[in-house]
Amino acid sequence: MNGNPDRMTIRRPGNAVRSPQGAGTAPFWVEMLLEGSADGENTAMRASLEPGTITSWHTHPRGQLLYVLAGKGLAQRDGAHVEELRTGDAVWFAAGEKHWHGAAADSPFSYVSIQAAEAGRFVDWLEPVEAPR
Repeated sequence: MNGNPDRMTIRRPGNAVRSPQGAGTAPFWVEMLLEGSADGENTAMRASLEPGTITSWHTHPRGQLLYVLAGKGLAQRDGAHVEELRTGDAVWFAAGEKHWHGAAADSPFSYVSIQAAEAGRFVDWLEPVEAPR
């Protein structure tokens, strides 16, 4: 699917793929829910990470909303303390805000993220996180 649908669309579970190389400390499952590509269109995904798996540092050109579905997670914006995330938490990362998120060492972690596209991209992957805990 290219761009957001122009009418009601149902996407059934079961189309998860492994995350891109370098996106985290280990591959994790990602299921695309919306695949916006034009400026301002939303991209949404459900991600599932094994205990201890965290993303690399990254930014989103128009920000990101992360909603925790299950498990215990961690998140950090550049220059700030690591924050613990629990089921039901919603986290906003501002446009261009360097951050990472992932599963705590003792818990799997799953979330839905929503981020708008800009210039054909919705994430810019950066360097791996060094010793986040």
